[in-house]
Amino acid sequence: MLIRRERADDAAAIAAVLRSAFGPQYANADSDRETAELIGDSAAEPPEVDLVTRLRSDSGWIPTLSMVAVEYDTVIGHVCLTRAGVGPFPVLALGPIGVLAEHQGNGIGAAMMHAALGAADALDEPLIGLLGSFDYYPQFGFIPAARLGITPDEPAWVSHFQVRPLSAYDAQITGEFRYAEPFYDL
Repeated sequence: MLIRRERADDAAAIAAVLRSAFGPQYANADSDRETAELIGDSAAEPPEVDLVTRLRSDSGWIPTLSMVAVEYDTVIGHVCLTRAGVGPFPVLALGPIGVLAEHQGNGIGAAMMHAALGAADALDEPLIGLLGSFDYYPQFGFIPAARLGITPDEPAWVSHFQVRPLSAYDAQITGEFRYAEPFYDL
């Protein structure tokens, strides 16, 4: 497996990865009325597909930090980091990250996380924020954002919002975290 930067001709394969990775969770949520109303029927496109498409044309898009995992010339995973902010400080947001369903559980997601964290650190980015499971992301150094005085600008996100300080982190980076605009259209 190789992890490399996304290329323009990877867009369709990335959309397929996101459908495979996220589609089942929306299909399984059909019994949840609120989720069903949000996404329509079970055949609806996972919102992560449209999110990545919209991020590519947003000022927060950082082409060097959108990566794919490739096996035998087939894209099997994707992760991206986009520009975000904490008050006046530029930081990064991670997500979405996804792996083809048939390749999950083989360490590909973890390898992509390490590649994304390493690339961001090498670019002297100070911090990465994400919404995700506190059972999974702490293994990559993510901690509850509140510990560093950072809060998401959407109060409902507090229970899953985490940050990962990098080498260039400065303790002055406190305040409200703001994602790139397309994240608010989900």
